[in-house]
Amino acid sequence: MDSIDAILGDIPLPPYITAEDVTFAIKAITVHAAEQWPDGPRCRNDRAPHPCRLHRWGRRVLDQRGLTDPQIHALIAEQEAARR
Repeated sequence: MDSIDAILGDIPLPPYITAEDVTFAIKAITVHAAEQWPDGPRCRNDRAPHPCRLHRWGRRVLDQRGLTDPQIHALIAEQEAARR
């Protein structure tokens, strides 16, 4: 865990997870994806050790919503296809 993570901790979850939260969570895990560096995986966006705070938040939102890994991958693919 990065030193800033130790100070700030995890981003709190919203009290109720809405469809809009799921959209933000998918965006968070795609933008804050892992990238391999000599010292290990780091966030592609902010270079923090992976998973960074926003990636963890996104995964927790999707877990709370009850989405499985295949469903998450399908949502990511759908979002990427819409950008093309």
